[in-house]
Amino acid sequence: MAGTRITARKRKRIAICFGTDAAGSRRAFTEDLSPMGMFIKTANVCNPNTVLRVELLIDDQPIIFDARVMWAKRVPQNLFHLVKKSGMGVRIIRFHNGRDRYMGLCELQDQPTPGGLKHV
Repeated sequence: MAGTRITARKRKRIAICFGTDAAGSRRAFTEDLSPMGMFIKTANVCNPNTVLRVELLIDDQPIIFDARVMWAKRVPQNLFHLVKKSGMGVRIIRFHNGRDRYMGLCELQDQPTPGGLKHV
């Protein structure tokens, strides 16, 4: 199944609030973004097919959307930082606010530093 991903993902660490209700009671970070979804690194994962309200905490203009959990990997709390993919992959269903801004985050390319080297 390796290599079957169609959309490119941009590695970005952005603080988010998410939850099954509009309040967004849980906090976490993104690990990567794509126009269709994202990976949320969290120890508080939800079951697949759960619909979440996600809010990206960027500046003063919120990006809010509903997303469906496509897969989740539960990891014990003491091993959370040792496991590479602990969290859940979500697919965006509908945007409530900030669609253009989110797409802009997915499009941003890493800027090369002087001398032609990129920081990873």
